[in-house]
Amino acid sequence: MEGTVEDRLENSPQHALEKLSFDSFFQGETRTFYAPQSFCSRTAFFMHHFRYTGNDLHCESVNLAEVARLYGTPTYVYSAATMTDNYTRLAKSLSGLDLQICYAMKANSALAILRHFANLGAAFDLVSGGELRRVLAAGANVKRSVFAGVGKTSEEIELALQNGIFAFHVESEPEMARINHVAGRLGVKAPIAIRINPDVDAHTHAKITTGKSDNKFGIPLKVAGAAYEAAAKYPNLRIKGVQMHIGSQLTDIAPFVEAVKKVTPFVAELKAKHGIDYFSIGGGIGIIYRDALASGSAEWWDAQPAGQRPLTPEAYGAALVPLLQPLGLKILLEPGRFLVGNAGVLLSRVEFVKRGSAKNFVIIDAAMNDLVRPAMYDAFHEIVPLHRDTSRPAMVADIVGPVCESGDCFAKERSLQQVGEGEYVALLSAGAYGYTMASRYNTRGMAAEVLVKGSAFELVHERESFETMIAGERVPAFLK
Repeated sequence: MEGTVEDRLENSPQHALEKLSFDSFFQGETRTFYAPQSFCSRTAFFMHHFRYTGNDLHCESVNLAEVARLYGTPTYVYSAATMTDNYTRLAKSLSGLDLQICYAMKANSALAILRHFANLGAAFDLVSGGELRRVLAAGANVKRSVFAGVGKTSEEIELALQNGIFAFHVESEPEMARINHVAGRLGVKAPIAIRINPDVDAHTHAKITTGKSDNKFGIPLKVAGAAYEAAAKYPNLRIKGVQMHIGSQLTDIAPFVEAVKKVTPFVAELKAKHGIDYFSIGGGIGIIYRDALASGSAEWWDAQPAGQRPLTPEAYGAALVPLLQPLGLKILLEPGRFLVGNAGVLLSRVEFVKRGSAKNFVIIDAAMNDLVRPAMYDAFHEIVPLHRDTSRPAMVADIVGPVCESGDCFAKERSLQQVGEGEYVALLSAGAYGYTMASRYNTRGMAAEVLVKGSAFELVHERESFETMIAGERVPAFLK
């Protein structure tokens, strides 16, 4: 089944909204999408669909070297089958609950990916008016989606209310007052849930932990009751639920269990006192970065010692369903990285191999502006050649990009097969917080994006041209 976004929105009230300059954000993105069943075909259990077929790295049934040759590099490539598997496994692991999965689209907001998750039944976790507009542009709606974030503007609140947002996840009492004011002006009641900060250490990177008392997110659990009492006094608010999120890239179940156990008594109290409908437990399930390629097979997981095995959806559900079921509430889940992280790779071409007396450098055409995670978080991404040649010896090198920054380094002292100028490599586990955090630093255009389904692949976001980059810039008359 195919259909354009324009066809789907033609008769919708959102179609009449003023678009301002938002269209420039997704200029170049393809807006033709496929029904979810066409992405669902597998005969064995896989954690992702990237693997060598013979000596060539494939995404599903597509040789990635063909993608690189056709569309150039750097290019992000996404596996629809992997996203489908991740979504369905997570939903199945929480069976027995009244579950609503809201994809945290800040992880990857490509229109094609949004449409794919909408087809699978997902709602969305939004953190800006731009993200809300992207959902509409993808032909989905926001009536089952939630609006989070600590700095919602009046304009964003109004846009969300006009489009029937499921709920606002409120981060502070001043925000509560603002939502009440905007709702009153529009003559509606705004549905809200207050984000609770349970002060639980997620044991993750300092920049992506969100559930400690010294983080900027949410209202401390010890004063949350008073916040709900305050909310109940606002005439234009409707208390609908409660929310928490303790952090990202968690690979151990213990922090999730600790947070749920800590908050559920308060949730039960809110249900009795304010008649809330739902409890959002956030997201945060991590993915594999260091053994990314090997982790695609069930054998890799079976080989991990029981006490050291990274968190799976099945273990997550087994631990949390018994704690959540007695509440009798709808449970919202807001996964991002887990759904798309291992579903994407960044393809790059080797420009030079620079050999020195003390260190070797492999200089590739992807840079920190394309994938900032290593520079920003010291994050690890496995890097592999698109063509494997076991006859070549290994080399140890720093793998770096061309940007004029010492921080433009993807890997230090990394061992990999010897590669040469013009050959291709893939940076794995790049589907989350890759393109969405990219920039035009050094006047480098945004990378292309490609979606794969089975043996077919399609360019879903064109590489940005220089003309598009400067289209909105002007030289003022007084400089001419």
